[in-house]
Amino acid sequence: MQFLKTLFWVLVAVLVVLFAVRNWTPVTLNLWTDIQAETKLPMLVFVGFLIGWLPTWLMMRARLWTMKRRLEALDRQRVGAVPPVDAMEDPEPIS
Repeated sequence: MQFLKTLFWVLVAVLVVLFAVRNWTPVTLNLWTDIQAETKLPMLVFVGFLIGWLPTWLMMRARLWTMKRRLEALDRQRVGAVPPVDAMEDPEPIS
């Protein structure tokens, strides 16, 4: 399974490099009325990808952090509520 995962990411990396090489053309961005920025197309696509991906990733990490804190609080609560070992032993059988 690890081999397939590695193969997938290598394939994705090769496709990204091919896209970048084939589209390495300058693009002019009109930022404000008289301010222009010139960048390469693959960099523009990469920045656009980060703008869309980063907030989603940060929200996922925050949710995982919150769930982990809740789980740890529940575990602490459960450990404090465990009855002593003596109370859990079976009484003598009735004859």
